[in-house]
Amino acid sequence: MNKRVWLEIDMGAIRRNYRRICDYVSPCEVMCVLKANAYGLGVAAYAKHLGANFGVAEPFEAIELKRVRPDARVQILSSILPDEIDEMVALGIVLPVIDLAGARMISGSAVRQGKCAKVHVKIDSGMGRLGIRLADAMDAVREVAKLPGLEMEGIFSHCPMAYDPENPFTARQIAEFASLVGHLASEGICFKYVHIAASDAINNFPESRRAPFNLVRTGINIHGSFDPNGRKALNVERVLSLKTRVAQVRTLPAGATLGYGRTWCLDRPARIATISAGYADGLPLALTNRGHVLIGGKVCPIVGRISMDYTTVDVSGVEGVKAGDEVVCLGASGGHSVSPDDWAAIKGTHAYDIICSFGTRVERRVKE
Repeated sequence: MNKRVWLEIDMGAIRRNYRRICDYVSPCEVMCVLKANAYGLGVAAYAKHLGANFGVAEPFEAIELKRVRPDARVQILSSILPDEIDEMVALGIVLPVIDLAGARMISGSAVRQGKCAKVHVKIDSGMGRLGIRLADAMDAVREVAKLPGLEMEGIFSHCPMAYDPENPFTARQIAEFASLVGHLASEGICFKYVHIAASDAINNFPESRRAPFNLVRTGINIHGSFDPNGRKALNVERVLSLKTRVAQVRTLPAGATLGYGRTWCLDRPARIATISAGYADGLPLALTNRGHVLIGGKVCPIVGRISMDYTTVDVSGVEGVKAGDEVVCLGASGGHSVSPDDWAAIKGTHAYDIICSFGTRVERRVKE
C-alpha cells in the first residue's frame, strides 16, 4: 500500500544542476552541503550522485555520509564539541577550528591516536555566530599553525547578507577576509582551500569565487531554488514534486463555511475536494485562502484553513475529480507549476524553510 503523500526527487535534474554549478564556478571546486539529511530529503541518494566533497553541520551527519560514501571528503562546517572530537579524528572527518581551545583539543586527540587531523579555521567576518573574530585571526591562526597533529587544510568564513547584491557589507566582508588570507600567506601560512561563498554569494558576488578563493559551498541551488532577493545567475532546474491524493469530493451550497475558524465562506455552490495533505506534511499554513494545487492539470485554489492532515480546494473548474485522483502540491502539471520559491514568497521566508519542512510520513521517492 502506497503512502498518501509522497515527494518525488528528480536525481537526474540534481546531477545536471551540480554539473552546471561546477561549470559556472570553475576553476573553483564545489562542496555540496548535505546537512540535516540533505535538508530532510535523504542524504544516501544524494551522496551517490554529487561528487565526493561534502559539508555537514554535525558529527552524526558526517558519520551517515561516511557510511554511504566511504571515499568521500566530509567536512563539519559549524562546530565540534569536546566529547565528539576523538571519534571524528578517528574517522578522518575534516573539522572546524572555531577557537584556540578547540584547536588544542583536536591536536591532542590526533597526537594520542597517531593521526594527522585535517582542520579548517572558521573566521567570523561578520556573521556573529561561530568562529574566530577577524580582528583576532592573525594571532590565533599563528598559534594553530604551531600545534602538532594538525593539517591546517583550509580557512573559511560565511556571509550573512550575500542574498542582497545591493548591500555593500558583503563586498567589504569578502575583501577583508581575502586581505587576511594574503597577510597570512606573506608569513608562509597557506591553505589548500580558501572559501567564503555559499549559494547566495555564488549568484550575487563573483569575487567570492575568484582568487584567493578556490572552493564554494552549495546547497539550495542544487535543488533549483534561490533566495528571493538576489540574482538567479545559475541556470538550474527544479527537482522536487510533492504529491497527494483526493480523499473526497462534495458539492457544497452557497453560504457553507470551510475549515477551522470558518475563514472561507462560499458565495456560490461549489465542488470542494478534500486532499490528503496538511501542514504536518509540509504545506505552509500561510497558503490558507492564498495558495493553490494542481489537479488534472488545472489550478485549484485552496479554500479554508489548512489543517494538520487535510486541505480543502475548489475543483469547480475541473471535470470528473474523484477520490483517489493525484494532486500536485509542488511541481508541474498541464503547463502550470508550483515551486518551493512560490510557497516561500507566500510564507515570507526562503526555500530552505520549505524544503526542510516535509513531515516524516511523507514518502521520499527518488527518480533516477
